[in-house]
Amino acid sequence: MRSFVYCEAFPTRLATGREILRRLLFPVALGALISFLPACGSQGSGSPEAESSAPAVIGDYVERATFDQSIEAVGTAYANEQTVLTAPVTERIERLFFDDGDEISKGAVVAQLSRGEESADLAAVEARARQAQQQLTRLQELQDQGFATRASLEQQEAERDAARADASAIRSRISDRVVRAPFSGIVGLRTISDGAIVNAGAPIATLSDISSIKLDFTVPEQFLSAIEVGQSIEAVAAAYPGEVFRGAIDGISPVVDPMTRSVTVRAVLPNPDRRLRPGMLLTVDVVSDSRTSLAVPDTAIISQGDQNYVFVIDDENIARRTSIETGMRSGGMIEVLSGLDRGTPIVADGTVRVRDDAGVAATFPDRKGEDAPAGGPAAL
Repeated sequence: MRSFVYCEAFPTRLATGREILRRLLFPVALGALISFLPACGSQGSGSPEAESSAPAVIGDYVERATFDQSIEAVGTAYANEQTVLTAPVTERIERLFFDDGDEISKGAVVAQLSRGEESADLAAVEARARQAQQQLTRLQELQDQGFATRASLEQQEAERDAARADASAIRSRISDRVVRAPFSGIVGLRTISDGAIVNAGAPIATLSDISSIKLDFTVPEQFLSAIEVGQSIEAVAAAYPGEVFRGAIDGISPVVDPMTRSVTVRAVLPNPDRRLRPGMLLTVDVVSDSRTSLAVPDTAIISQGDQNYVFVIDDENIARRTSIETGMRSGGMIEVLSGLDRGTPIVADGTVRVRDDAGVAATFPDRKGEDAPAGGPAAL
């Protein structure tokens, strides 16, 4: 019985030794395997994969461009001349001589008011004036014959002159019954009809001369030294997108608004085709200066707070973030005041995919250090 137990116990002690050996060797083998795997992976990938990870971007070169320094503002259009034609007296409208939107000339009759009573009064006074003249002629003959005094002759002359003055006054009142255009222009929409009774001062029609347009806008007082009468301006109306209307400054208000610290400027725009209308809102550019400077596309600029950067591409296609000082913006280009030289290669588009001091795969145009092409910043 004891020998049986002895024989069974011996194999049990051998198995326990093997287990301990396996436990000691397993971590060593596992560590060797882990260290071997990265080496195999790097040999399998190779440098082509590293190169293909470089982001594709559009490159460009720092170039020169012409920038027009301009003052931007928003203005309101007004007619060159505009007035409301009103009834001079309370009377019935006998006839209107215009339709909606008619273009009429200076002096044209717009409306005729009734003049029945004045016509009758004029006829009576003119008859009295003729009679007074006839009486005066007879008295002059009698005076020549010595049968009339000088005093009676003078009294008759006074009666004749009074009748003539009354006739002149009535003619003036009759003339008031005719409403005429004080200048050439376009008549607005009719709001009354023939036969209507109008009170003195009631509007009959609006007359506007829009052969040219006055454009009023305000600029901050710090720009006063940059504007002057005769200076060119460009304006754009929402009704005609992409079309530029050109004119010149006609006047500058002598007073600065103390509330807004701005001054009102008036420009005049030719309007021969009558496309611009009073009341329109226009965006105004006042060109005050022009200079040629280094420039980069606005898509190349990276802004962080008040700092601006671009990615400069070196000879090894590594993008380096470079701080620059910018100036004016025009036509998709931004002026570079400092930080870059002409001809420097930069990332022009695709900056969101670029990391500082990392490689890029850039495609460049067939030019280097040339001036901006036509239609660039010089064309506002």
